Amino acid sequence: MKQINTIGFIGFGLIGGSIARNLRQIYPDVKMIAYNYRPDNTNPNLLLAQKDGVLNELVTSLTDGFKDCDLIILCAPVLRNIAYLKELKPVIKDSCILTDVGSVKGNIHVAVKEIGLEKQFIGGHPMAGSEKTGYENSTLELLKNAYYVLTPTVFTPKENIVFMQELVKKMGAIAVTLPYDKHDDVVAAISHVPHILAASLVNMVQDNDDEDKNMYQLAAGGFKDITRIASSSPIMWENICVTNSDSIMLFIDKYIEYLQSMKSAISEKDSDFLMDFFARSKKYRDSVK
Repeated sequence: MKQINTIGFIGFGLIGGSIARNLRQIYPDVKMIAYNYRPDNTNPNLLLAQKDGVLNELVTSLTDGFKDCDLIILCAPVLRNIAYLKELKPVIKDSCILTDVGSVKGNIHVAVKEIGLEKQFIGGHPMAGSEKTGYENSTLELLKNAYYVLTPTVFTPKENIVFMQELVKKMGAIAVTLPYDKHDDVVAAISHVPHILAASLVNMVQDNDDEDKNMYQLAAGGFKDITRIASSSPIMWENICVTNSDSIMLFIDKYIEYLQSMKSAISEKDSDFLMDFFARSKKYRDSVK
């Protein structure tokens, strides 16, 4: 197992905090630091994590703070993670493993190749989360039994892939290794487009409610269940839509085809089509564990 003495975090919200809590249990004596982009040291997430004993130290300089790291985890929004790569390139040591937790992998893999960090980088995406944000909502259990996708480069050493797979398992998650482009198509279909649909449904209701706000007042179980994820971070989802646009547009177009088919069936009162449509969806959804 790779020797780990120092772990660094850049970005420290719900996912980063949950990973850090798990790593503190796995490595009780390891030094864990986090980058504080606020020079006045007033980031409440980081201060709380330091008070909890999860983090040992907060640093305001990537140049000074991250040169000794054996593992660096980028937990900021996707576009910010990419921006940090250029700053880290001249700083980190050759043996350092660099990973991220972003839900889009294509852009960061392209950036890693351009900058020359392919040997050190292995992409990561813990497929866990909540509509709640921030370190204060992070938990040890968030990653338990969640799929954690790893997207190594063609130059990622085998021992680094094995290390990350084992580390994911120690956190209680399920390691899955995929090419980065396959990952982006998969998550567009099962995560990104559903978030867009949830947000669109919320805005449709908001924009078409009557003066008495009857839709708002009567919105109950079904509406709340299907739109819960619309409460997620707007910054994160703007980043996702911009960076995974091709895959998202592909599956939005496919979804529109399904809606058009349903619209036609409803208009024509095609009971056979409707029964089959709902029966197929029920059977598949019931099989999802």
